[in-house]
Parts: sequence; C-alpha cells; structure tokens
Amino acid sequence: MNQHACLCGNETVREQAAQWFACTRDGALAANLQAQFEAWLAQHAQHQYEYELLDQLWGAADALPRGRLEALCQADPVRQLPRRRFIRQALAAGVAAAAVGLGWFGWQQHQLNYQDQLQTDLGERRQLELPDGSQLELNGRTQVKVDFSAGQRRIELSAGEVMFSVAHDTARPFVVSTDNGTVTVTGTRFDVRLDPARTRVVVEQGSVRVQGSGDSQALLSAGLGSQIDAQGKVATPYVVDAAALTAWRKGKLVFNDAPLSEVVEEVSRYRAQPLRVAAGNVAALRLSSTFSSDDTDALLRALPSILPVAIKTHADGSSEIISK
Repeated sequence: MNQHACLCGNETVREQAAQWFACTRDGALAANLQAQFEAWLAQHAQHQYEYELLDQLWGAADALPRGRLEALCQADPVRQLPRRRFIRQALAAGVAAAAVGLGWFGWQQHQLNYQDQLQTDLGERRQLELPDGSQLELNGRTQVKVDFSAGQRRIELSAGEVMFSVAHDTARPFVVSTDNGTVTVTGTRFDVRLDPARTRVVVEQGSVRVQGSGDSQALLSAGLGSQIDAQGKVATPYVVDAAALTAWRKGKLVFNDAPLSEVVEEVSRYRAQPLRVAAGNVAALRLSSTFSSDDTDALLRALPSILPVAIKTHADGSSEIISK
C-alpha cells in the first residue's frame, strides 16, 4: 500500500484507525509518517482504543476462509492480492462490516464495553464520537464519565454542559445522570447542563424522559425543556428556544429579554474571575443581545452603553455590575 494513503482526512476515527492499521502492516513507516501515526495515537484515548481493536481482529482473521473475507470487501482489485495483504485491505475498506461478518465475540464485547473520562478547561469546547456513533459536544469546564455495557450506555455528568447526538439503539438506552436525576433516550439530540442547584435539559430533536427523585418525571419532545432541582423535583415541561440555549456550541451567548441576574450567572461560566451584580433594581434590568463567549470582557465594556449600569472592578480581580 502506498504510505501516502495513510494520511487521514475527514474520515471517522474508526476509518482513520483502519487506514493506519493497513499501513503499519505493510512495513516500517517513513519517519515523517511514523511521527504522524504516534501523534494520532496520542491525540485521544479513542484512537488507541480503535487501533487496538483492529490488532485483535487481525489476530483472528487468519482462521477465516478466503471466500468469507471476499464477501466482506466490495473492492474487486483486492481479490487478487496475497492473503495477508488482502485481509489488510478488507479491514481498511470496511471495518464495521468485517466485525459483523466475523461475529467475533471479543470484538463485540469491546464495542459494548467502553469506559472513558473526559473534561474540558475554561473556554475550551470539544467534540468527539463514541464507539456507538453517538456524538458529544462539551462546553467549557465540563467533566463526564462514559460507561458502556451490553445493556446500557451511561454518561455521568459531574460538571458543565454537553450537547448529545445519540445513535439510535432500542436495546441499549442512553442514560445521562447528574446529582439531581437522569435523562434517558434511545436516540435523539438534546442538551444537559449542570448548575450548582439544578440540572437543565433542552431537547432539539426526538424525545427524552427526565427522571428526578421518586415519581417526579417529565417527557420532553423537540422544543421543550425542563429542569431538576436540588431536591430531585422535575419542573413541568416548558417551551424553549433551543437554538439560543445551545448557541455556546458556536461560541455565542444569546440573551432574549433576560434579567441581568441571569445574564451574570451565564457569563460567569466563561470567566476565570467572579462576576456579580448588585442586588435590587439593577439585577432586575433586562437585556436582549448576542455576545461572544470567548470575550466576555467585550460584554462588560458594552453593557454601560446598553443599560444604566457601570462596571466596578475589585482588588481581588472580580467585577460587579452596579447602578450608574
């Protein structure tokens, strides 16, 4: 195989792993490609995970009849290759098809049983794909634990906010848990945010079940939201602007007639130093505007020209919004 083909473009992680695997089995990589391969492995735990699955599959492939391998690969040119190189091409051409065709228990167990821990720093946003095809978008200061088993796909959100695009699988419900309760789906698109005293859920597509303590629960469909308070009580579903509430994915903060107290709470999530608002009439002032979550100082500079307020900076580096 031409080693230039090892370079990864817009393929999925699994496809990238297959390309790298095929290349490494063709012989020693050139120095520059070896460095790229090692950097790719170190980029994320899922890269190492997918590559090791292929290595195990490779060890079992010799036991298969050639005719069975040919059925797994649709590209005619590879059928005239020597057996071991043929297997490499079959893997690169269709890893998922090979796994299903083999019916290899070990492969399946690796796919079903998957654990990982993920986190982001202040101002960091991150996207990744899980082994089942589900996609996660993590907001800043987010911590999640992934635990997949044969009967359930479970995510524990201990801090921050995540947008979930869940691959449909009726046999394995997808459950997001926080200290306040759980959100359960089989396949949909929704956002979960953990605040100090509540868990907020917003559904963009499909439906979810929000479960608090005891019998407190709610069913949400697209365009609806709810929240679970610190006591585990689930709020009655209400209409939400899902696009505005998930604008953080594009680095935006969108406020529609929001009280300044809520604006400060939201903006504080994106600042290293605390931001406060004076109690009373100032906190009740309302704001409608869009700002960058990557530059909250710009919001503070603009605020006095929008509302009758001033910004006071304290010695500890924190800021306070006060009456002008």
